[in-house]
Amino acid sequence: MKEESKGSLLGSILLISGSCIGAGMLGLPMISALSGFIPSILMFIFSWVFMTFTGLLLLEVALNFDYDVNLITMAGKTLGYFGKIVSWVSFVFLFYALMVAYTSGSGKLFSEFAHSFFGFTLKESLGSALFVLFFGLTVYIGTYAVDLLNRFLMLGLILSYFLLVAFGLSYVDSGNLFFKEWKVSFFALPVMVISFGYHNLIPSIATYLKRNTKKLVAAVVIGSFIPFLVYLLWEWLVLGIIPLEIFQKGSQRGEMVTSMLHDIIGSNVFVSVAESFAFFAIVTSFIGVALSFVDFLSDGLPLKKTWLNRLAVCLLALGPPFLFSIIYPNLFLAALEYAGGFGAVILFGVLPVLMVYSGRKSKEWRNIIVPGGNFVLSIVLLFSIFIFLIQLYQAVYKDVGA
Repeated sequence: MKEESKGSLLGSILLISGSCIGAGMLGLPMISALSGFIPSILMFIFSWVFMTFTGLLLLEVALNFDYDVNLITMAGKTLGYFGKIVSWVSFVFLFYALMVAYTSGSGKLFSEFAHSFFGFTLKESLGSALFVLFFGLTVYIGTYAVDLLNRFLMLGLILSYFLLVAFGLSYVDSGNLFFKEWKVSFFALPVMVISFGYHNLIPSIATYLKRNTKKLVAAVVIGSFIPFLVYLLWEWLVLGIIPLEIFQKGSQRGEMVTSMLHDIIGSNVFVSVAESFAFFAIVTSFIGVALSFVDFLSDGLPLKKTWLNRLAVCLLALGPPFLFSIIYPNLFLAALEYAGGFGAVILFGVLPVLMVYSGRKSKEWRNIIVPGGNFVLSIVLLFSIFIFLIQLYQAVYKDVGA
């Protein structure tokens, strides 16, 4: 029994870590390079602490129900019909924004693949189409197919990450790490926040660990801290290798960070490892979010569980992001910013605070996970609003600048 309980806790930790680590890593250095390595460390700390607190707030809500719930149900029970609608809309917005990011990134990735490995030019739109068609078929088949594929992909992601770090260590220039531009450092928060997004798993993990509070708190804290360490090493490596001017030029051209690394290092072996890492990062994120989105729509729409209806739901989940990424290319980073600054902040920041605040006024509210009372709730809420306003400013500024 003791081994089983340890295994379930380890599994929960890895599940949380795995849901965080993915395609967001390709965007993190691009957005944080403008502020520098040292300011980025502070922003990462803010993001991790913030998302850990919001994760624990959601855990508190989940543990105050005696039955299995999801985020939509929790919002409806604690905040009423309005809360249910806001959570549903936020979920749809978040899923679509992430799907646009991954689909857009896949087109550029497949185009670079074709050029590097086969020597011919592949249109990014065709690359995105092939990507969505193949991996969308896996999502259509169902959870078992996605789970089986994801095991191999996660293994590839882990191996390519460590190979990338090992190859790149000798190319790090410590002089690149001392650049600091504090006034723009906060603009990285939306992408950093979405890189710690695991909150939709919390109701399931609460059930999986049989509502054991100590294990659940450990799973949330440790499971999110592992990506924090992975991101810091990744930032140190990439920002240490790529000078600021290369980041600025590459960002204007919509290049992937792995492509910029190739331009600096030039090794064919390194190119293969870097592009493999980007591939695994994009695909693991895509199939995980796509499967969750399809299941979410299937549960929310009044449709019978048939293969034809599942095909329709898959088209509804995958079609609009594909078309959007074709009409508006190079949206990978912008879509991640919108997902984090708007979708994740509302769904995983504002709503958990309001749910806990509403729930704690009830005499039936037994489990209090997050200490500090209304003061801590206020800090988390204010930080959520701060990130939302940062993204709103960026959205308006970019539109005006365009």
